[in-house]
Formats: sequence, structure tokens, C-alpha cells
Amino acid sequence: MTQRAIIVGASSGIGREVALLLLAEGWHLGIAARREEPLLALQREAPERVHVKTIDVTQPDADIRLLSLIEDVGGMDLYFHASGIGRQNRTLEPAIELSTVETNALGFTRMVGAAYRYFSEQGRGHLAAITSIAGTKGLGPAPAYSATKALQANYLQALEQQARQRGLPIDFTDIRPGFVDTALLNDHFPYPMMMRPEAVARDIVKSIHRRRHVRIIDIRYRILTALWRMVPGWVWRRMKL
Repeated sequence: MTQRAIIVGASSGIGREVALLLLAEGWHLGIAARREEPLLALQREAPERVHVKTIDVTQPDADIRLLSLIEDVGGMDLYFHASGIGRQNRTLEPAIELSTVETNALGFTRMVGAAYRYFSEQGRGHLAAITSIAGTKGLGPAPAYSATKALQANYLQALEQQARQRGLPIDFTDIRPGFVDTALLNDHFPYPMMMRPEAVARDIVKSIHRRRHVRIIDIRYRILTALWRMVPGWVWRRMKL
């Protein structure tokens, strides 16, 4: 049986690596991002099984373009959302905060909502998205990033609850990586416990196959976030990050 996946944010980093792994498993893919050339390069890996669409999740027509890509592929069994931006912003520059919200909150809601409605009408599907451990607590160095990642995690949780209440057989997987060596972290800050995107992608694909609800990658970050949750608010406010 042919399996079909749509990956938004497939031009680089984790999204690209997940696409390569699914192609190796025989999936048919629809890949999307703002930049077309990296998508075309990826398409050349298996031209008969890959369809390309340029989609900017911040644009009002992004959900319409998603539905068009689904039609090109011939359907959708898995929607994987890997699109997102994030920067440290200790001086709270407005442009950084607002663009982060536009992509990670509005764009995320637009695309994930469209995928959820598609699966609702189809009567089945699997919706997976990369959020982040940054949504565990409000992080002073990256206010909009941590806030929007918390929104994403809660949005997925809310949709999963709604799907269960409606009796819809839709699976959800919330992927929460720590620091990954991708273009997203290109500000030359010495991030600790950096992970390779290839290893993260393998964990993601395995988590999707196992239909995990929430997956924090890897064990070091599972321990770290567990400790974060235990920190009282009055202590967290005084921590230097």
C-alpha cells in the first residue's frame, strides 16, 4: 500500500533529513518550503515519487497551496510540520519577536489546522510537528520563540483531545528536540549538547511509526526538561540563561 506524506519545511535541516528517510522507505512525498531550489534538489533523489510546492506559511494562501500539493501527491496519510524560525533576542527587537510569532504561531496554526481539517474529512491520518523543549518554560534569551513553542505543544494537545471527543482516528506526534546543528542555530552562540539532524530525523521517523504522542529527543533533554519543570517560579525568575 502506497504511503503518502506532506512535509512542510523540507528544504533543509530536520525536515530534509526526514524526507530522505521516508523516501528510503518507499513513501510518496509532497515537499514544501519558501525556497524552491533546495526542494528541486531533493526531488531529484526520486523524481517519480516527489512533488514540490513553494509555500510560505506566513501567507494567507498557504493552506490553499497545501491542499493543492496534497492533490498533486494523490492524498495524504502523514502531515509533518518542520517549518519554524527562532533567534535569541535579549534586547527584544520588535522585528524578531513579531516575525517569530508570525511563523511559529500564525503560520503553524494555519498549516496544522488545514491538515487537521483534511484528516477530519478523510476520517484518518497522522499529524506530526516539531515543537521544542523551549516550550517547557519561558526562556529569557528567546521570549517569542519559547512562547510560540509552548503554543504549538498546547495546540497539538488540544487537537488530539478534540479528535478523541469527535471519534476521529487521527494520530498526533509532538516532537520536542533540544539544540540541533541546523541553520536555525547560526548565531555562533556555543549551544550545549548539540545533536546532529540525521540522528534527530531517525528518532522522529521511529517515533512516527510507533505513534508516540510526545517525544523529547534525546535522554539528556528528557532529564533536563524534567528538572526544569521542578524549578519553582521564584527560582526560575532569577536563573541566568
